[in-house]
Amino acid sequence: MESQVKLLDEIMKVSDRFEKALPALTTAQSAVRSEVYRDGALPIKVKWLIGLGIAIKAGCVPCILARTRRALEAGATRDEILEVCSVAIAMGGTICTSESLRVIQFLDELGVK
Repeated sequence: MESQVKLLDEIMKVSDRFEKALPALTTAQSAVRSEVYRDGALPIKVKWLIGLGIAIKAGCVPCILARTRRALEAGATRDEILEVCSVAIAMGGTICTSESLRVIQFLDELGVK
């Protein structure tokens, strides 16, 4: 499996080009993310973890990697992230297992114990 850290870096470079090509769309998407991913009734860490579970179920690689990173930045632990993976697997089966392997590799590459 390729490096998940390098993959996310490559995705972010392309995302920057996408943002320049469609600034109105990406500004609107950014406004939605800013509104949703903030502390409210649920803390931001929980919201990033929920987003990760949904991303795993959807099989969206960029979403999985970005939300894993953001959950970590919000204070999530490896155990919390793996528990989210287990819930996704319970809901989504084998596709979620394979995407959870990606999460484990990403955490390992980042040195998250």
